[in-house]
Amino acid sequence: MLEFFHFKKAIPFMRYGKITTTISLATFLFSVWALFFYGLNLGVDFTGGTVMEVRYAQAAPLDTIRESIKASGVHEAAVQNFGSSQDVLIRVPLKEGVSSAQLSEQIMGVLKTSNPDVALSKVDFVGGQVGQELYENGGLALLLVAAGIIIYLAFRFEWRFAVSAIIANMHDVVIILGLFAFFQWQFDLTVLAGVLAVLGYSVNESVVVFDRIRENIRTLRDTSIPDIIDSAITTTMSRTIITHLSTQIMVLSMLWFGGEALHNFALALTIGIMFGIYSSVLVASPLLLLFGLQREHMIQKEQKIEGMNADGSVV
Repeated sequence: MLEFFHFKKAIPFMRYGKITTTISLATFLFSVWALFFYGLNLGVDFTGGTVMEVRYAQAAPLDTIRESIKASGVHEAAVQNFGSSQDVLIRVPLKEGVSSAQLSEQIMGVLKTSNPDVALSKVDFVGGQVGQELYENGGLALLLVAAGIIIYLAFRFEWRFAVSAIIANMHDVVIILGLFAFFQWQFDLTVLAGVLAVLGYSVNESVVVFDRIRENIRTLRDTSIPDIIDSAITTTMSRTIITHLSTQIMVLSMLWFGGEALHNFALALTIGIMFGIYSSVLVASPLLLLFGLQREHMIQKEQKIEGMNADGSVV
């Protein structure tokens, strides 16, 4: 197989397992502290507010619209295109003492001052109860994804692999949430979608490394488990670098050129991909050693699956 990055001998990652685990734990605890101390800066999707759809005769000047709305005293409005360059979606958080109708009239008055052709297509009010329900459903989605990952990996590999992978994935998710809390970046449904994407992306990388570990356990019979893990990580390193680099380039292009609508989504993906490669190699793998992985565990697992297949229990 062609490898752009070829390593002549295994890199001793596990030798530094305690150091990387300590760094990961410190980063994780910082993120948890940021979440509790600052809290997430929830967007209109979760807190409720006014959602306006307006249409321009020509391509809508988004930057001008944002500046005009901000100048009117509404500082937290999210402005983005939807459907076409002429259609604009404006989301404004709840404002105490101001109704949805008053807020939409205020914003339309400002927009018509700079462009008389702008027309209001639709106004919706998202109540706080609906936003809370979305927030709870988002948390439930994260838990269901995590449960699915545990079940899949426990069946395909062994429970130590499943627990190691989910801890590594939760490490990535908590760090994303912690950074969003610390810097008070707005957390909305697009960011939640990015977090769920990171979960799937990160577990995929873990599965690649785990698959190679399982293969090495079969073939390298006289090799210790730490050396088997080092060999597995090193032999998949070329794929890891190329895959993550190409994905990161695409995500960074969204971050730089995607505008405000895609910014936080791309930001969540950027953070998740960077920490995803780190956690797959330097969090999940050392945890296998911490949980006492032995060659016999994988052999027993495979014998059990083969026995189930022989009985006709598994097709």
